[in-house]
Amino acid sequence: MKKLTSQNLGPMLAEHLPDTDFVLILNALIEFLRQGGKKRASVRFNLLFNSLEQDENLCRQFSQRFYGWLAQVHVYPALVKLGIFSRHSFTREMSIRIYERFSPSYKDFGNLREVFLYLFHSENDEKWLQQISLKQWLALSRLLHRHTDAALLQTASRQLVQARLRAMEMLAIWIASEALEPDLIRLAPKLLEADSAFVALQRETAKLTEHYCNDTTPYDTAHLEVMFDQCRTQIDYLRRRGTGAGSGSSVKVAHLLERLQQTLNRLKLLIDIQTHPEDNRFKLTLLHSLTYAAVEQYSTRYLRRSSIRMLAKSITENKSQHGEHYITRNKREYLNMFFSAAGGGILIALMALYKIHIGTLGFGQFATSVLSGLNYGIGFMLIHMLHCTVATKQPAMTAASFAEQVELNERGRAVENKLAKLLIDVCRSQSVAVFGNVTIAILLACIVSAAYAANTQQPLLDAHTVAYQMKSVDIITQPTLWYAAIAGLWLFCSGIIAGFFDNRADYLDLRDRLTINPLLRKIMPAKARHAFAAYMHRHYGSLTGNFIFGMLLGMTGFFGHLLDLPLDIRHVAFSSANLGYAVVSGNLGAKAFLLGLAGVLAIGAVNLMVSFTLALFVALRSRGTKISSISKLLNSVWTQIKANPLLLVYPVQAKDGQENK
Repeated sequence: MKKLTSQNLGPMLAEHLPDTDFVLILNALIEFLRQGGKKRASVRFNLLFNSLEQDENLCRQFSQRFYGWLAQVHVYPALVKLGIFSRHSFTREMSIRIYERFSPSYKDFGNLREVFLYLFHSENDEKWLQQISLKQWLALSRLLHRHTDAALLQTASRQLVQARLRAMEMLAIWIASEALEPDLIRLAPKLLEADSAFVALQRETAKLTEHYCNDTTPYDTAHLEVMFDQCRTQIDYLRRRGTGAGSGSSVKVAHLLERLQQTLNRLKLLIDIQTHPEDNRFKLTLLHSLTYAAVEQYSTRYLRRSSIRMLAKSITENKSQHGEHYITRNKREYLNMFFSAAGGGILIALMALYKIHIGTLGFGQFATSVLSGLNYGIGFMLIHMLHCTVATKQPAMTAASFAEQVELNERGRAVENKLAKLLIDVCRSQSVAVFGNVTIAILLACIVSAAYAANTQQPLLDAHTVAYQMKSVDIITQPTLWYAAIAGLWLFCSGIIAGFFDNRADYLDLRDRLTINPLLRKIMPAKARHAFAAYMHRHYGSLTGNFIFGMLLGMTGFFGHLLDLPLDIRHVAFSSANLGYAVVSGNLGAKAFLLGLAGVLAIGAVNLMVSFTLALFVALRSRGTKISSISKLLNSVWTQIKANPLLLVYPVQAKDGQENK
């Protein structure tokens, strides 16, 4: 069929309607509307409507062909498959969509589902379809209905009713069967009960379908509506359980819940159509649903977004639970954070010294990088186990807590004063942690260097190493801040990794698994095994995240060398320790120390800003919320700081005499 234009629309339809496959005619019309784009889709739709309205013979011919085709096409597959995730796993579903993109399947025009997939195949279809109003669709529906023979209309209507009743019955069975999914039972053991909401809904739907199979009188759906409300409540509960810390989630669980929600929505819509046959709005809602579903049917982006969002929220929720421990709101928490960071500074100074020593062993670059990564990774794990703090680990955790507070506000819009106060608390907590890390690391590095020189009569570091370490904190002539940004990226990644493995521990119920582990039962007594299992469950994510973060820090330089790219890392705590070793070993004086210290602080600022910004962005996206106004938030922060500047560095008491909490 030739391309339809604004000039030949009526004549071309009149020419091809008698002997052209009706699906091809529909495709030509869809292409006509598509060519108008977002701006002119509505205008072109009106042009089509006017062409049919003004030519009664053309309209009658078109409506007869349309309802004749509708009476013959298989509608059922579209009602139960289009817009509802398949019974495959997420991975299988993703592979099918990718394969379909490169090698599309043959479309059977006798199957309404495949007709929709044939007609609506462009990613831009959704944009222009949104420009055609419900009023326009209703007008077209009434026009076609008016020009169709009663007998043909009755035949098509009977075909649709039969397909709809069959689809309702099948969708209800699917919903009930989901109650037996082990992953959902793990979240809600009550699903095993015989009177679960999903099973009750299936029973009520079966009564409704049986009624309409034998009768056309209205059916009382009051009890059915109660069942729908209970099912929605159950799904919301499962989502909360899946995203909350302590339960754990997975892509599979998210996929299951999304499919369950889609099935429930489709069943409700079909029942509304069946029980309100005079209301065309429900029918058009179904048409829109099928149309948009066809657009997204082979979209990997939509599948990934809808299935992974829940997992992402679960991960950030676990991070949020940890993040609360990194926020100081009173004097006691403030001092605890300082001493914890000071302990971290001691270990970091020793790790930095061992890192320098590794570089003098004469190993190849790969072996040196691996040993450096192990040094960092094991060191970070030890810091965590000793309840010490690495300042730069905080942003990834505190950002999740910050995002949680945004979400708690009405409609996802934050109350700026509360958020500003939390942001100040976060900044103060990070400042004291950095202060504890940096001061102690520098001080211990200076003491070790001075003690070594006094005992051996030679500096701890040779001149070449001193020059290299001073060069590493030079932010003027060297790409130091770029390397600091890479470290900030790894800090963000470590937070995601920690959240993922915490979620994994909950999902797998690691505590109980380790308690009955055959190997552990052989080598550990019951009491020790239970204590070990509880500890690993609680700290699994943190230990794993710390180790992988250390390996990333150690291996970055090697991959930069391998790929001939400017890749390396600068971490504020290690840079501060290296500065202390270099200044004392090289006897560089106060000026060099102050310049180096400025570089260290700049490295720290970049580390914190990059990791916090990335973590906050991901946390907000996973929760589907956002900060209403950055400028208002910053103004509120500035107002509170002006009123009490010490808030940034110390949890001073409020005017009412109560501690700033």
